[in-house]
Amino acid sequence: MLTTLKGFVRPAAIAAVMLLAGCGSTFRISYDTPIEPAVSRGWTVTEVRVTVPDELEVSEQKSIFPQADIVWREDPEGDRKAQVAAIIRDAASEAAAPLNGPRAVAIDITLQRFHALTFEAERRLEDAGVHNTIFTASVVDAASGAILVGPTEIHADAAAFSGPKAVEYRRQGATQKDVITTAIRRTIAGWLGVGPDPRGEFNRIGG
Repeated sequence: MLTTLKGFVRPAAIAAVMLLAGCGSTFRISYDTPIEPAVSRGWTVTEVRVTVPDELEVSEQKSIFPQADIVWREDPEGDRKAQVAAIIRDAASEAAAPLNGPRAVAIDITLQRFHALTFEAERRLEDAGVHNTIFTASVVDAASGAILVGPTEIHADAAAFSGPKAVEYRRQGATQKDVITTAIRRTIAGWLGVGPDPRGEFNRIGG
């Protein structure tokens, strides 16, 4: 609905929002059956390895909804693939921190999509926008490399702040990285069986 836009927008912006809405309005936190706590309590995660495939497309386009696999703007211009890999690695490491069992394991993550809001979308939308993160994850024995769980496709989507809410959120010192990291951490913790199960769906204009 265009009522989510504040004030006058140009036809190009309207078309972009309609395209964005047409990309699907149902988002989710999802994964297969959580790992049994009785199993994961026997692990200590010694490493989180994040792979960002070469074929994933990165966009620096200043628009409401760039058509790309990776859209990330809060870090300084640079290697966006390395930047988003670091966000995912840090969030997964935090999620796995409670595990202190006798078996050393690693988590292997392969990114499929990391699509945060552009600054243009953050300014021009109101109560709309989604941080869309999709990846596969496996738990492997750290010594042998044997796969213990997975690969499992995981969606860790989060509603983004935009318009006046984004202005207030940033005034408080919060960032998109905070929102995304929290969503990934909660999702992986639920999958590992060390936190509440956050799985569910929500509807929102996003992409």
